[in-house]
Amino acid sequence: MPSPRKLSTWLPFLAWPRPSRELLRGEFWAGMTVGLMLVPQGVAYAQLAGMPLVTGMYASLIPMLVAVLWGSSVRLGVGPTALTSLLTGTSLIGLAQPGSAHWVTLAVWLALLSGLLQALLGVVRFGWLLSLVTSPILNGFTQAAALLILLSQLPALLGLDLPWRAFLLQPSWQALDVQAGAFGLGSLALLWLAARWRRSFPAAIVVIALTAALSWAMGFAAAGGKVVGALPQGLPALYLPGWLSWDEFSTLLMPVMVITLVSFLETASSAKVDHREGGTQWNENQDLIAHGLAKVSSGLCGAFPVSASFSRSALNLYAGARSGWATLFAFALVLAALLWLLPLLYHVPQSVLAAIVIVAIKGLIQPRGMLSLWRVSRVETATGLLTFAVTLLSAPRIYWGVLTGLLVNLSYFIYQRLHPRIIEVGLHPDGTLRDRALWGLGVLDEAVLALRMDAALDFASATALEKRVADEFSARPALKHLCLFAQSINRIDVTGVEAFARLRLFVQGRGGCMYLSGLKLPVQQTLQAAGALEPGPHLVLCRSDAETLRHLGHTRAD
Repeated sequence: MPSPRKLSTWLPFLAWPRPSRELLRGEFWAGMTVGLMLVPQGVAYAQLAGMPLVTGMYASLIPMLVAVLWGSSVRLGVGPTALTSLLTGTSLIGLAQPGSAHWVTLAVWLALLSGLLQALLGVVRFGWLLSLVTSPILNGFTQAAALLILLSQLPALLGLDLPWRAFLLQPSWQALDVQAGAFGLGSLALLWLAARWRRSFPAAIVVIALTAALSWAMGFAAAGGKVVGALPQGLPALYLPGWLSWDEFSTLLMPVMVITLVSFLETASSAKVDHREGGTQWNENQDLIAHGLAKVSSGLCGAFPVSASFSRSALNLYAGARSGWATLFAFALVLAALLWLLPLLYHVPQSVLAAIVIVAIKGLIQPRGMLSLWRVSRVETATGLLTFAVTLLSAPRIYWGVLTGLLVNLSYFIYQRLHPRIIEVGLHPDGTLRDRALWGLGVLDEAVLALRMDAALDFASATALEKRVADEFSARPALKHLCLFAQSINRIDVTGVEAFARLRLFVQGRGGCMYLSGLKLPVQQTLQAAGALEPGPHLVLCRSDAETLRHLGHTRAD
C-alpha cells in the first residue's frame, strides 16, 4: 500500500490542511472575492476568444476544480485569461467564422491538444523547458499582446459597428452607438477608480449589476443595443469534437505549442509568487500535469484553453487564501451562477465586457520595464523589442512573435557557446591571477601562454580554444609552454578530449610543457579514461594556482 507521502505526490489535495471554522471563514471570503471577479471575466474572455459567451463560464468551472485538486500551487486563479483567449481567437482567424460550430470545434481541439502536450511534458519531467523563454521575450510578447487586446476591444467599447481602422479611414458618426459607448467608457472609469481605491473590491460584478439594471431600465436591448443576451443555464455537457482534416491539424500545430508554452509561463509567474510567500518549493512538473488536465477538461466541456490568471491569483493571495479550500468556494459561486444567475446577465451591454477586458490587461502594458533592461543587456533588450515588433506585425498570427524571440535567443546562446570567454591571465599586485588585458598586467613569462577559459571544454568551445592557442603561438615566436588554468572547466566531452590531446601534442612538438592548474575531478577522470593524461616530461598537473606559479618560477629559473 503506497505511503501517504507517495499518495500526496500524485494527489496533492490530500496534503491540504484540515478544515477548521477559522480556516474556512478566511477561505470563504477569499473564494467569494475571486469568484465574483471570475464570473464577468469568463464571459468577457469568451468574447475575446470569439467563442459563445457561455463557454467562458464553462472554462471557469471544471478546469478550476481539476487544477486545484492535482496542482502543487493551490492558490492560483485558473480559468480563462487574456493571453490564452487572444491566442485562441487569433489562431483561428481565417479557419472558421467566430462563434460558429466549426470555430468551437477548432477551439476545443486547441484546448485538448495543448492540454495533452502540457500534461505529457509534466509526466516526462520537462519543466526545465520554461528556461528557453527568457523574461525579455515574454515581456515583449506580453506587451504586444496587451496592445492588440486593447485595440481589438475598442470597437466594442465605443459601440462601433465596424473595425476601428475602417472608422479612422472613413469616419462615420452613424456607425457609433452613443449609448453603448457611454456604457463602455463609464464602466471603464468606474473599474479604474475601484482598482485604485481597493484592489480586493469586486468591482467587475458590481459594474455588471449596475449596467444591467440601467440597460434594462433604458430598454437598451429593445432599441437594438448589443447586449450579452440569453445564455443557456445548467452544467456543461460532455463535448466530443468532430475529427478535423490533416490540413487543419497541421495548421493548429504551431498555435498549440505556443499556447502550451505561453500559458504555462503565465502559470509560472503566479506560482513562483505563491510558493515564495508560502515558503514552499514549487513542483513545476506537477503543475504542468494539473494545468494540462485542466485544459483537457475545458475542451471536453466545449470551451477553449485556460491558464492561471496573474490578476486573479494575486487577488486570491491578497484576500488571504491559505489553501485550495478558497478555490472550492470560488467553484461553488461559479456553479451557482451557471445554475441560477445567468439570466441576470441578459441586459449587460457588450461594451461593458470590453471595459472589463481592458482593465484586466492594463497591468500587462509596462513599456518602461522593457526599456530599463537596456542597461543590463542590450542583446536581450533587442530580442524583447524584436519579439514585440514581430508580434504586432504578424497579427493575427501572433505566435510568430514568441517563436522569433525564441529562435533569436537560442541563436545568441549558441553564438556565446561557440565563442567562449578565453583570457590570458597575469599576476596582479595583490597576488591573484586576473585578465591581463583588462587590468593592464604583464605576462607571467615570455615563454608561457597562460590561458583561462570560462566554459566547458566541449564540442562548442574546443575549436575556439585551439584557434586561440594557435594564433598566440603564431604571433609570439618566443612562446614555448602552455599553461591552462582549468578551474572554470567543469565538463568535458569527446570533442573536448580530442582537442586537449591535440593541444598537448602541439606543445610537445615545440619542445614545450603543458601545465594544467586546478583540474576538476570529473574532468580529470574523463581525460584519464581516454588516456590523455599519461605521465610524461611534457605534462605537469598542479592542484592550485600557487603550485602552478611555483612551477612557472622554476621554469623561469631554468
